[in-house]
Amino acid sequence: MRILYGVQGTGNGHITRARVMLPALQAAGCKVDFVFSGRPANAYFDMAMFGDYRAFQGFSFYTKQGAVNWFKTISDARPLRFIKDVSALNVKDYDLVLTDFEPVSAWAAKLRGVPAIGLAHQYALCHAIPGTEKSPLLAQALKSFAPAKHYIGVHWAPYDAPIVPPLIAMNHEQATREEDFILVYLPFEDTAQVIQWLQQIPEQRFIVYRQGDATVQDKNILVKPLSREHFPQDLAACAGVICNTGFGLCSEAMVLGKKIYTKALAKQVEQFSNGKILEDLNRAVVFTEFETTALRQWLMQANPPRAVFPPVAEEVAAWIVSQNYEDWQGLVMRLWARAEQVAL
Repeated sequence: MRILYGVQGTGNGHITRARVMLPALQAAGCKVDFVFSGRPANAYFDMAMFGDYRAFQGFSFYTKQGAVNWFKTISDARPLRFIKDVSALNVKDYDLVLTDFEPVSAWAAKLRGVPAIGLAHQYALCHAIPGTEKSPLLAQALKSFAPAKHYIGVHWAPYDAPIVPPLIAMNHEQATREEDFILVYLPFEDTAQVIQWLQQIPEQRFIVYRQGDATVQDKNILVKPLSREHFPQDLAACAGVICNTGFGLCSEAMVLGKKIYTKALAKQVEQFSNGKILEDLNRAVVFTEFETTALRQWLMQANPPRAVFPPVAEEVAAWIVSQNYEDWQGLVMRLWARAEQVAL
């Protein structure tokens, strides 16, 4: 089977999913080519495994001080460029387009009648899950952004829908330890404000990751540049995680047994919903303001048991190759029967 895999480049969770899915698809006998969109072509890094991929502008979301900047998001959208890219992308040579919320490949497949599967966290929000009750048009908006014939969502619970457990590289058997620092990754917040906040607890060590090149020690805070090598090492060794409420990092913290203190990106229903579900599962404390009283209380908590998610990629790859896409119930039941200790 020849597959064109479209991956949303905004954030890192979509690309992480693709890194996990690619070996499983190849092991199932698939030949896979990649399309990415959502960030500048020169902003992708460590992409060798994806071969001769193509990068398009697509659409992206911009943020400012912890909230979606809708003015810049809309003003930077270039619909004519998008239409041109969709028209130029050849999908007719593929048996299937697999889209992780990537709109160029998704719309090219729709317009040319090529079978398409949507596999992404966002497609879980098309169903009745906590935190989406006040967004009645959300499902239609998500499916219009990156349409497909069949959809598989990814989340922390199935909700009686075509939703599978997280597709992440880490698992509950990975070696961990608990050192005396807290890992902090708040890419949508002002780093200077975050540092000022954390320095109000001088007895606690924090490692703050951000975009950049330099490593800087600032009192009780070590600021480090984002790194695919060092970030997972610090995640496995930390005493807890402070982060925005993105799906990927919270999933990794859960399987490593790390407590979570999380701030949802304002005006973004996906992260709001993630926060509600994490609270329902008793897996995180959600905060909205940079104040220290609640943070100190969270710091005193013990780390939770590790969540257990099964190897999802192999099962999903086998389901894709089977081409029996109407039977998603069997796939979902098999996977969730092997999940343990998700809710506490």
